[in-house]
Amino acid sequence: MLEVSAEGGRALCRLDDVPDGGAIAVDIDSSTGGFNLILLRRGERIFAYHNECPHAGRRLDWSPGKFLVKDASVICAAHGATFDVTSGAVIAGPCRNGLVPMPLRVVDGVVVLQ
Repeated sequence: MLEVSAEGGRALCRLDDVPDGGAIAVDIDSSTGGFNLILLRRGERIFAYHNECPHAGRRLDWSPGKFLVKDASVICAAHGATFDVTSGAVIAGPCRNGLVPMPLRVVDGVVVLQ
């Protein structure tokens, strides 16, 4: 089981749980029903965004937890909108806005939502 670090925050997974160059989904429980995040990894860096395409509010994954990630970009399975992994910015497609980022840090190999 993952521990919450002494500095606070919520442990999401181990860095090694996210394939380098790939992505996983993580559910976040909350008093308002919770939400889902996409975690994307590039080497030792990890990025988190709400798992929601700004174009139509649909999830980015083509199947729960399965994402189209290619050449440092993630592609919305519904409409083909393409986003930069490191910034969440729109690269191509019908979106005008980028992905909503979430603050993360890695503590002793554990990915922590701040």
